[in-house]
Amino acid sequence: MRAVSLGHAGILINSGESRILCDPWFVPAFFASWFVFPRNDQLSDELLAEIESPTHLYISHIHGDHLDESFLAKHVSRDVVVLLPDFPTRELERRLTSLGFKNFLKTNNGEEIAIDKQTKIAIHVETSITDGPGGDSALVVSDGITRIVNQNDCRTGDLESLTKHGLIDLHWLQYSGAIWYPMVYEDDQETKRKLAKAKVESQFARALKYVQTLDARAVVPSAGPPCFLDESLFHLNVIDGDEISIFPDQQEFLKRLRNDGRKNDILAIPGTVIEISPNQITVTHPQNTELRDIFENKQTYLRKYQADWASWLESEKQKWSSQPTDLVSALGAWFEPLLALAPALRSGVGANCLIKTGDLGILIDFKNGKVENFNTQEFGFSFTIPRELLETVVRHKSVDWSNSLFLSCRFSAWRFGEFNEYLYNFFKSLSVERIQRTEHEAESRLEVNKDLSDEIILGDYVMQRKCPHRKADLSVFGEINGDELTCSLHGWRFDLKDGHCLNAENRPLQVRRRTN
Repeated sequence: MRAVSLGHAGILINSGESRILCDPWFVPAFFASWFVFPRNDQLSDELLAEIESPTHLYISHIHGDHLDESFLAKHVSRDVVVLLPDFPTRELERRLTSLGFKNFLKTNNGEEIAIDKQTKIAIHVETSITDGPGGDSALVVSDGITRIVNQNDCRTGDLESLTKHGLIDLHWLQYSGAIWYPMVYEDDQETKRKLAKAKVESQFARALKYVQTLDARAVVPSAGPPCFLDESLFHLNVIDGDEISIFPDQQEFLKRLRNDGRKNDILAIPGTVIEISPNQITVTHPQNTELRDIFENKQTYLRKYQADWASWLESEKQKWSSQPTDLVSALGAWFEPLLALAPALRSGVGANCLIKTGDLGILIDFKNGKVENFNTQEFGFSFTIPRELLETVVRHKSVDWSNSLFLSCRFSAWRFGEFNEYLYNFFKSLSVERIQRTEHEAESRLEVNKDLSDEIILGDYVMQRKCPHRKADLSVFGEINGDELTCSLHGWRFDLKDGHCLNAENRPLQVRRRTN
């Protein structure tokens, strides 16, 4: 089997008679904030020809750094067979159909199927609202001799499911950040620096759990980090390691893997070819690229990249909406019918949210399900968003503000108290289809800790097996650090003295000290 890195989560897998194109991302995403790192705009003509004519297309989920609609529309053959994950909604299928793709092979979660005489695939889905109402997924490919797991940024809590198909040769895995926290929050610099370092450690810990469980012959760090070429965001690039950022690069995670005793893991850049056989794995980097120029001279590399894309970036900014509209009326007409469908979600949010844009304040009153002008009402959360960006997401009626707006990091945020997942789940669910799923999950999540009969022993403590956040198995993901327990799947922390959650209210952990 042969796998070629296309940058970020992009992979071209050659197996048997099949050529599977996975998550090709080339056009910068999230209001032109995220760029592929290392850059993938200089691939060979031969590789580009292969990318444009695959036999199969796999899109893991609908975030802009995985579903590049601009590239797919212009470059990928419509004769391709789309490997469709078993998602709870048909959003991905609708999006690809609108681009002209018509041949869909619908898969069942975790079930292996043959796509040619030699090649079998299985797609595993993750469907919690936190990871996107449209779902996320991981791909397993086998040619009968070797096996690849393309996990990208799918945070499955069922680690064993990815190993049930057999031994794994190559494991492509996200390890870097894909969130705006804590960089956009209105805290002092030192607080944000500490939070960022803790977030990086949490990301690495989660990735290492996957590495240890899947125990592949080689791991390929992938699906991040992006780089930021707009000067206003350039500080988010990790260059000397002291930046307030959650985006360490591939070399940093490879160091951590080596410290963990692994020796055969692989640094891949766009154009890197990895050949897998039962006896060896060979790695060939593109001839026109020096790894030292990318990682050891990163500042220079990024500045050259920035200069090459400066005119494109400026042109893209000119497209952002500058036509002022009555945003209060527009958001009211959009949000209020959705709020009416989500009483449990509104209860979970539990406070008003203020959106500030220029001199305008817009209040989302979650208690009463209303959108109104802000005067002096109390609020527990606020977002400060540039007017042209807010106008753009309203004009396009973007159903997922995490994907369309928040990941851009082109805003600031404030909150009273801890993280509130229900607030962000609302902004990810701005359609009837999505809000109905989100409300159903909120109803379930608010009934916290109903089944506490299954307990585990971890260190000196007896505790419930399932994490109160997303029911991850704490016997796998639980880590004790002093008086705290961390669930490394999503980084949630609990005080072991009384079990209260350090990330959010109403998420207590049932825990007690062992008596013997």
